[in-house]
Amino acid sequence: MKILPDYEHMEYRDVYTCLLHRYRHILGLWQPDIGPYGGLLNVVVDGLFIIGWMYLPPHDPHVGDPMRFKPLFRIHLMERKSATVECMYGHKGPHNGHIQIVKRDEFSTKCNQTDHHRMSGGRQEEFRTWLREEWGRTLEDIFHEHMQELILMKFIYTSQYDNCLTYRRIYLPPSHPDDLIKPGLFKGTYGSHGLEIVMLSFHGSRARGTKITGDPNIPAGQQTVEIDLHRRIQLPDVENLRNFNELSRIVLEVREQVRQEQQEAGEDPAPPREPSAKGPDGPHAGDSREPGSGAEAAEQSASSGQGQPFVLPVGVSSRNEDYPRTCRLCFYGTGLIAGHGFTSPERTPGVFVLFDEDRFGFLWLELKSFSLYSRVQATFQNADAPSPQAFDEMLRNIQSLTS
Repeated sequence: MKILPDYEHMEYRDVYTCLLHRYRHILGLWQPDIGPYGGLLNVVVDGLFIIGWMYLPPHDPHVGDPMRFKPLFRIHLMERKSATVECMYGHKGPHNGHIQIVKRDEFSTKCNQTDHHRMSGGRQEEFRTWLREEWGRTLEDIFHEHMQELILMKFIYTSQYDNCLTYRRIYLPPSHPDDLIKPGLFKGTYGSHGLEIVMLSFHGSRARGTKITGDPNIPAGQQTVEIDLHRRIQLPDVENLRNFNELSRIVLEVREQVRQEQQEAGEDPAPPREPSAKGPDGPHAGDSREPGSGAEAAEQSASSGQGQPFVLPVGVSSRNEDYPRTCRLCFYGTGLIAGHGFTSPERTPGVFVLFDEDRFGFLWLELKSFSLYSRVQATFQNADAPSPQAFDEMLRNIQSLTS
């Protein structure tokens, strides 16, 4: 209590009742409702403050760099028995804000002085500042016209909220000894959209990557990739792997096998380009874990040596060429693609490539594109799901918002 002069007359009861107890429900991880873009907010107790930190991916394409973060709001006691909410958005320092706790797993923020967000140079200066923070470069540095359009679109869309947002609680995925690797949050490359945050979770014989941040094609909340952990793919040697047609042949054979097994099992066969169309709402969402689905295969691979040489086939594009040249395991999977505005979404075949405990990749066969993912190393408190069922329900809820 004696650390800051302003608090020398405070009592523990005031701090507890007016700050810690009153705002206890907003501690943890949250996803803001910003259309297709989403986000990751971490609300923590920091000394005698409660602060909401927005976590941002590193600048594209440096997927291995640490996350960036900036404060969006803070709550503290300015006087006895009265907590003050301050908006931290913009560049003019803290100013008056408001927080409303809608229900246990939802709250909203409002800035009462949005003029503090404006800059003297108008929207152009605001855009240039946002661009340096968001992308670490100027618009002139970005030569791709489509990428320029996407960046400008995101600025116009997100800046209109002025930090007046609704947040919905998200949980970190529960882990199990049989998981292929530890589940959690990863940063991934998504072409012209830049880096996005994905949550990797395990569901029996399936692994799923759910977007925490998204874009106009595949919004936040949608399942970007699904991996069938019972469909190992044995890559050819490096020379043959350079041949895209050879890899394509191997993957399409697995897709056809999946389709035939679905027909024999009496399931509704997926269209040829949708071999694994079940999302988090499908019958596998609550499967009990199947022994050996991930960890056993990883152990077998580890015991056989240092892994397998890996190289991208000729013609496959990658935002980050600094991917590992050795992989541990590969599995058949599907990736979700769609037109602008999440139009005509479809699951297309691909290859999940496990490099190590903290890195994996996904090769999108139809797009001839490769996404590299690196684990978010930050530690988050108050973020564990109370039960596996609660986690599955959370996944369904955030997916339904953008379906």
